[in-house]
Amino acid sequence: MPSVSCKDCPLRKLDIFTPFSSDEVKFMQVFKTGELKVDPGTTILMEGSNSPQLYTVLSGLGTRYTTLENGRRQVINFLFPGDFTGLQAGLMGEMKHSVDATTEMTLCVFRREDLWTLYRQFPERAYDLTWIAAVEEHFLGETIASLGQRDATQRIAWAFVRIRERLVAAGLSKGNAVPLPYRQQDLADALGLSLVHTNKTLNSLRSAGLATWRDGQLTIDNLASLAEIALIDPERPQIRPLM
Repeated sequence: MPSVSCKDCPLRKLDIFTPFSSDEVKFMQVFKTGELKVDPGTTILMEGSNSPQLYTVLSGLGTRYTTLENGRRQVINFLFPGDFTGLQAGLMGEMKHSVDATTEMTLCVFRREDLWTLYRQFPERAYDLTWIAAVEEHFLGETIASLGQRDATQRIAWAFVRIRERLVAAGLSKGNAVPLPYRQQDLADALGLSLVHTNKTLNSLRSAGLATWRDGQLTIDNLASLAEIALIDPERPQIRPLM
């Protein structure tokens, strides 16, 4: 199957992403070297590696994680359509975390060495890379706040509301449901909870008629109440750049 041209990129049609100028579209078409299609479980980027490639998720969902000294995997966050990954290796010399495909994924591939051409020719678009890095830092900061200030129910409610916002904005919702093909252990790791505590909390949210996570699908039946539990306001995600 031929790769999708940047001009016809389905992600560019979504309101969550900043628009491209015609010159930027032309440059991105040259910047993009192809597409990578991977099966679930494939490691896309390895912690400690120095990848020559950068990626934008065109479709599918992934997981960012780091490996602890005892060999256990610590989930950092999740990867959604439109997310840019590999920047750590481009700017820091090596990846500080790994990225795996959770579902089948299609990624737009860019040469890391061409990143500097982007900075020279389109500094405003290149500045978006700073925004991307800042948003990742903010997300981690909000996660840390959740670990310190929210109990188990509030943490899971917070994660569900934030994940739903992103997936709805990416056009992946069906009614009240969005795909969530991760393991309970992944969510537990990301939120600093035990698997047993996570399972009990999920059962409580389901019994209360707030949210059900089953068979790779998250259904939120009462978003306002779930957001109230999470101590946040449900909101439209911030407009974000697309690379």
